[in-house]
Amino acid sequence: MSTEVRNNTALERYELYVDGAIAGYAEYQDTASERAFVHTEIYPRHEGQGYGRVLVEAALRSAHEDGFGALPMCPMVHHFIETRPEFLVLVPHWARERLGLPQ
Repeated sequence: MSTEVRNNTALERYELYVDGAIAGYAEYQDTASERAFVHTEIYPRHEGQGYGRVLVEAALRSAHEDGFGALPMCPMVHHFIETRPEFLVLVPHWARERLGLPQ
């Protein structure tokens, strides 16, 4: 199965496509310097297959490439960052304690 993640700026969300069909999305809201991830959803047909990880990783990398830090407000993005310390650097220091992440 082929996967692709696209940033749909009109809807403020990253969309995950599996074999050309949308399989989920990660909604965000931009501030001046951070991209706040507010909701992530993988459609039931695609749950439990690792697509959430694919989507979140691509979205975080894209946000970083666009010059944004990350605010993991949704549980899926929060868990992803919490379990992958290499992505913690994307979360500003001021937000880490508030979000229960390591300093």
